[in-house]
Order: sequence, then C-alpha cells, then structure tokens
Amino acid sequence: MAHEVTLMVRQDCHPCHAAADDVERICGELGVRWASVDVDSDPELRAEYGDRVPVILVDGAEHGYWKVEETRFRAALAA
Repeated sequence: MAHEVTLMVRQDCHPCHAAADDVERICGELGVRWASVDVDSDPELRAEYGDRVPVILVDGAEHGYWKVEETRFRAALAA
C-alpha cells in the first residue's frame, strides 16, 4: 500500500521546520509522498491543530505531534 504523509505546520515555527526536515528525509528514503499544510491558512485547521503543530498525519489519520518519533514513524510507513 502506498502511504501518504501530511505535515501540519505554521510559518516561523522551529519545531515545524525540524519535523519537515525529518519527514522529508525519511519519506525520501522510503519513497513516500508527503506534503505540508499551513494550519494558519484555514480557520478550521488552526482551531484543530493550532496548539499542537507540527502534527503528522499518515493516510489522513493523526500519527503524532510536536516531533517525529523516527522508529515509530518508519514502522507506520512500512505497514
């Protein structure tokens, strides 16, 4: 199964930049597509994710937030 990763972020967020670097590296190694979405671009997204960014979604389901837990993230993408 081909997984898809979405990283919910906001501008000028150091943890978001660090998570994006990790997601880009890991997804690149595994050939998994990923995209980032700025939560401040949509009031509903800001209300849902605003205090917890970065938030990682795998196939549309919340996988984790604030940082990438690499072993757990790789396991989710291998399933």
